[in-house]
Amino acid sequence: MHELSVVFHVIDQLEEVAKENDVKEIKTVTLQLGEVSAVLPWYLTDCWNWAKKKHEIMQDCEMKIEKIDAVTFCEDCKQTYETVKHGKTCPFCGSGNTFLVQGNEFMIKEIEAI
Repeated sequence: MHELSVVFHVIDQLEEVAKENDVKEIKTVTLQLGEVSAVLPWYLTDCWNWAKKKHEIMQDCEMKIEKIDAVTFCEDCKQTYETVKHGKTCPFCGSGNTFLVQGNEFMIKEIEAI
């Protein structure tokens, strides 16, 4: 259920940017969402469609989501691999000495406004 609080945070940020830039209407917002960010895209969209109607400046605003693939780096063999497919264990050398390089992000990438 944290998707709703995430949506409210995004809306707060958008309203702040709109106020600072004398924006009358926000048409689209593009979010970058990491593959392992623990945010469910379909639920985020449902929450967005409900919450945006409560804010005049973004009543018709479309939310776009760009997925950022999860990538893990192995410190032993120095290779990267797909996190979701292989988890914490490196598929190249079998090491667990790994860390996530990307894929847990949640960012506002772009706003289209008038």
